[in-house]
Amino acid sequence: MPAKGYVEILVDTCKGCGLCVANCPTQCLALKQDDTNVYGYHYSYMSEPEKCIACMNCAVMCPDSVITVYKKKS
Repeated sequence: MPAKGYVEILVDTCKGCGLCVANCPTQCLALKQDDTNVYGYHYSYMSEPEKCIACMNCAVMCPDSVITVYKKKS
């Protein structure tokens, strides 16, 4: 099934709390364990972008509003 959405994360502002990862119903997000942002935090990224359904759970849960969700037109 093709992706229905895309998540854009402001990497240098993400503090790696993991709320977006925990609340993603399709598990398309993860914390980047082998890299850190400028503040030394493991940031969120789309580990499996093809699974994104553009539900916006990640953006709603983010305490710092660093996530933008785009819905793809069919």
